[in-house]
Amino acid sequence: MTERRIENRLLVVLVAALMFGPVGAETLVVSAARMLDVEKGSVTGPVRVVIRDGLIESINPEQLPADARVLELGDRTLMPGLFDMHTHLTQDYFTGSYWVTAPVFDSAPDWAIMGVRFAGQTLQAGFTTVRDVGSWPGFPDVALMRAIDRGTVPGPDVWPAGHYISTTGGHCDITGFAPGIQELGPKQGISDGVDEVIKAVRYQAKHGARVIKVCATGGVFSFSNNAPVGALQYSLEELQAIVREANKLGLKVAAHAHGTEGINTAVRAGVSSIEHGSILSDESIKLMKEHGTYLVPNLYINGLPLPPETPAATVAKNKYLEPLVVQSLQKAYKAGVNMALGTDAGVYPHGQNGREFAALVANGVPELHALKMATIYAADLLGVDDRGVIAVGKRADLIAVPGNPLDDIKVMEDVRFVMKQGIVYRQE
Repeated sequence: MTERRIENRLLVVLVAALMFGPVGAETLVVSAARMLDVEKGSVTGPVRVVIRDGLIESINPEQLPADARVLELGDRTLMPGLFDMHTHLTQDYFTGSYWVTAPVFDSAPDWAIMGVRFAGQTLQAGFTTVRDVGSWPGFPDVALMRAIDRGTVPGPDVWPAGHYISTTGGHCDITGFAPGIQELGPKQGISDGVDEVIKAVRYQAKHGARVIKVCATGGVFSFSNNAPVGALQYSLEELQAIVREANKLGLKVAAHAHGTEGINTAVRAGVSSIEHGSILSDESIKLMKEHGTYLVPNLYINGLPLPPETPAATVAKNKYLEPLVVQSLQKAYKAGVNMALGTDAGVYPHGQNGREFAALVANGVPELHALKMATIYAADLLGVDDRGVIAVGKRADLIAVPGNPLDDIKVMEDVRFVMKQGIVYRQE
């Protein structure tokens, strides 16, 4: 389906919701040739799932409810709705040099409006729950979450981070401009020292963040000085303060970390997940297993060429990390480190999240494990137990694909049916 057809379909869904109310209010039966049990790793069928009030009421009952409407999916494999634990729904890093100028040319309303389109594309790809791990100033990600929760626009359930927590001039600070332009402080996440990082965390929580994102090391897409891409940017004491304050507020911490020292320091501080984790050492593996820390790797973007307008320094940093990302993924998988699926969508076009599965498999992760990373493992990282599997009493977050993803993982790029909390957003 072309991007234009996807956008038209989203418009139809939105108009219908506004005019007639949620189309998922009735009792539904979703019928398909097969169902994937991600916990057991088995495919069975045929299957009929009864859905009432947004929840799964029964699976393959002897008799269907008399008032139910049957949605016949035919030769499809029914699966739980997918999770993406690393998105940037209100950002666009792949349209020329837009990512360089956006922080000074655009504003939070611009990014929130862009997020409406990107959230719709993400939902259409089968991802019904996401973490949005950092946005530009003004909380556009929180506004997007609230619009989706209200039913104003279609999109996945969003766990927004608000502003990145970053050192002054660090990877997640807005840099590269003349002094005095977009100079930010703790309210916008830019904070130094224990007192300031505590203020930064509290301010994000006050304004709706559901996860805290800290940039523990340098990164690829930044003009953050001449430090190496993986250089440590926060001390252990600062990272411990961030985690301690977030946990008191009921929030988990995701740490952007490429370099080994930054990874190890963040794990020791108690973060819940390491994002990217590009340069893992044996000590990193040991620490992550001891602490139960999740790795959220991004493999699909690792093999993508950067846009031709990308600065040479950014290209060089990306090239340096490419082989190390693969080595770290394989080391983590073989050692049994907890892993959840994350795509970094926004650095490449939104709606292509499903391509992460084939990239993981091509780099040594078995199909079932990759699927668990996007369902039950991601649910564990997020701290939710009401979704991620097809089971009685769980949320009716369902998708369907042609074929069997255990035989051909690329079918995850061809989602034909999407239901979130009992409401159908895509059916072909």
